[in-house]
Amino acid sequence: MRVAMVAGEASGDLLGAHLVAALRRQFPAAHFCGIGGPKMLGEGFDAWWPSEKLAVRGYVEVLRHYREITGIRRQLLSRLLAERPDVFIGVDAPDFNLWLERRLKAGAIPTVHYVSPSVWAWRAGRLGRIRRSVTHMLTVFPFEPEIYRRQGIPVTYVGHPLADLIPLDIDQAAAKERLGVGSANPVIALLPGSRQSEVHFMADLLIETAKHLRARFPECMFLVPLASRETRTLFDDALWRCGAADLPFKLLFGHAQDALAAADVAVVASGTATLEAALVKTPMVIVYRMSPWSWRLMRRMHLQPWVGLPNILAGRFVVPEFLQEVATPENLAQAAGNLVADAAVREEITRVFVSLHRQLRRNTADTAAAAIAPYLRTT
Repeated sequence: MRVAMVAGEASGDLLGAHLVAALRRQFPAAHFCGIGGPKMLGEGFDAWWPSEKLAVRGYVEVLRHYREITGIRRQLLSRLLAERPDVFIGVDAPDFNLWLERRLKAGAIPTVHYVSPSVWAWRAGRLGRIRRSVTHMLTVFPFEPEIYRRQGIPVTYVGHPLADLIPLDIDQAAAKERLGVGSANPVIALLPGSRQSEVHFMADLLIETAKHLRARFPECMFLVPLASRETRTLFDDALWRCGAADLPFKLLFGHAQDALAAADVAVVASGTATLEAALVKTPMVIVYRMSPWSWRLMRRMHLQPWVGLPNILAGRFVVPEFLQEVATPENLAQAAGNLVADAAVREEITRVFVSLHRQLRRNTADTAAAAIAPYLRTT
């Protein structure tokens, strides 16, 4: 039995790893192969290409890597059509995977897409393409299944794996102790994103924001989790460029959840990290900057007033968002400082986040594996 998968970037690697483990419990002899990252490799996945090859964000940035990415996709399609896996599972990476899934489905290979593209946020016209490409959609948010049912696309809501992994109750004091910041007040987490392109746009902005916060809260400490040696180097360079090497920054390799758990407030680049912060129950300010051309294209296609996942899930502005030109150090510092100073607002945000956490906790990996199992048992 052969299960082919493609997972893009770190979040897809995490989803894919848990799914591989859950499927292997039901089908111990299954062979998993395709494109995956280090967590999937740890579950015995056979990676023909690393998921880092697909970890490119922003329309302009994708164009720079277009030839390499499309070359990988064509080679992968040829190999899968020749080897004919029992099922193909595209984990996120919709621009890459939907193209692949459409051709595999036309070749009579069942296709499952794990994590709905954000058709509820932009590019709703994608639904027709999804119907032609996907045998079964697995969604991680509770409002998504109805969108697909209306289009006649088989769908299962499986919840979000982070909601299973992160406990409902967070011990902030223990997290502060683990990171050695127990005496700092307040502790502020700054999350510039996991990709080098994100850190390039976000590092100076967050460092300048920290300068303003330090002036308002002289006893504060800043925690900055960074995903790789490359992003750490970029942030170090920005500290020197901004003349901020003497500020109380603690740079971490990974440990984003520990940083968020220890923090009283966080400033977080829009993306999966905002959901992670919500599940850790950390009040936050959401921020994002990208290249001007990418921003113009995204703004035209955006269909709703929210960008951050916590606000999208709640259907309202639970936490503030600052995007592109309004993402200034002054605005971010003012919003984050207001959260630090207002315990009642932080408590209300935490209450909303607990409710969101309960909605998303569905034993995701096993639920997803159960939805995929019929496609394997019938082969």
